[in-house]
Amino acid sequence: MKKILLLLFCFLFLCGCSQNLSNQKIDKMTEIKELMGQEEYIIVDVRTKEEYEEGHLLDAINIPVDQILESDLSKDKMIFVYCKSGNRSNNAYQTLKKLGYRVYDMGAYSAIDLPKV
Repeated sequence: MKKILLLLFCFLFLCGCSQNLSNQKIDKMTEIKELMGQEEYIIVDVRTKEEYEEGHLLDAINIPVDQILESDLSKDKMIFVYCKSGNRSNNAYQTLKKLGYRVYDMGAYSAIDLPKV
């Protein structure tokens, strides 16, 4: 009986966690779309050229994260960055933020609900 209750508790806990993650993704996409509607922006894919060519967000430009310091991005526009998993985009976000850019880390490419090429 204790095992059944423990399994039930674990199942309910996991279901609750997955619902919460889903809501976070929806909230993040809502925020991104609102910002894009209010600001002039540039979408930057910080993955490698090969990854970019396999598929990317519509209108995104490719600047690999290791070249972000050499880029000539406008400080007059909001910069949205993304990558495969969110690690490289976070690095690009931190770098651009320190340089005074208005920047938003979109995270992982697969989790972004925007038109893709």
